[in-house]
Amino acid sequence: MRYPKALSKNGTIGFVAPSFGCNIEPYRTRFEQAQRAFQERGHGLDLGPNCYAGEGIGISSTPEKCGRELTEWYCRTENQALISCGGGELMCEILDYVDWDKIRAAEPKWYMGFSDNTNFTFLLPTLCDTAAIYGPCATSFGMRPWHESLQDAYELLRGERTAVKGYPLWEKAEPETEEADPLAPYHLTEPKILKSFVGERPAQAQEELGFAGRLLGGCMDCLVNLTGTCYDEVPAFIRRYQEDGIIWFLESCDLTVMAMRRAIWQMKHSGWFDHAKGFVVGRPLHFGEEAMGLDSYHAVLDLLAEYQVPVIMDADLGHLPPMMPIICGALGQVQVRGNEIRLEYEKR
Repeated sequence: MRYPKALSKNGTIGFVAPSFGCNIEPYRTRFEQAQRAFQERGHGLDLGPNCYAGEGIGISSTPEKCGRELTEWYCRTENQALISCGGGELMCEILDYVDWDKIRAAEPKWYMGFSDNTNFTFLLPTLCDTAAIYGPCATSFGMRPWHESLQDAYELLRGERTAVKGYPLWEKAEPETEEADPLAPYHLTEPKILKSFVGERPAQAQEELGFAGRLLGGCMDCLVNLTGTCYDEVPAFIRRYQEDGIIWFLESCDLTVMAMRRAIWQMKHSGWFDHAKGFVVGRPLHFGEEAMGLDSYHAVLDLLAEYQVPVIMDADLGHLPPMMPIICGALGQVQVRGNEIRLEYEKR
């Protein structure tokens, strides 16, 4: 596994928009404030041509232009790290226009984003043996003040952090209003309550669970879309790192509980969960949804019970912030006790 060099104290940060750009409010205001926040910390900026674009369908521009921007900005020496402008819907369509040979040959650099950016944060390790950060997109850094999770992500980029832990409260999804302050911090009202299992057995209140393996995952909406395509080299990746085993981190955005279950089934039957050491599952965007007697817990647990490994549900991961930034491809040590979770990263 290749690990990028840390973003230096005065290093330049590149921004790209392989998914949505920042052409409309509140994202433009947030992105511009994020740029100021990074400049105040001493960093230069290197904006790709699509950062403010909005002529694409589900992404900032055409798939060709987005693929070309991502390739060029990843390979150019004018920046030390890349942060995606935002998530979106159809980043998968740019993959045919990314020059993967150039990406593999380039000096590795950190790429950070989540949601639709799974299409790159997941494929960098599985196709290129290069670690990436599944973490906040650029616009999140526009909030004032930064939440602890944003500071954690920044310190990962800077090489100043080797572990992250969960946060006490999370934000329940609420419709945005025109009057809302675009730079407001998270509205944290809900206490984090982890639900931990080993197989089908719920963990005891103060039972400590620890497991280690190579971290792999992202947004299931994107992962299941990649399953079985020419970009699916997951079985080969798992064989390559089978001595480490795999810790899967998973979350979902648009998936219903039935779609979540179908996604788990498809990944399972594609051999993705061979050598699994554990699962860390984030709160789904449609938290609390049920359908025909199925909830988000049984959508996952019923199909993973046979592995008899820890499954941690409702972790700080995904579309209901805050989220722990996760190094996809790194060796990870997960420790869970009650509502506390800690992830430690080892770069080898």
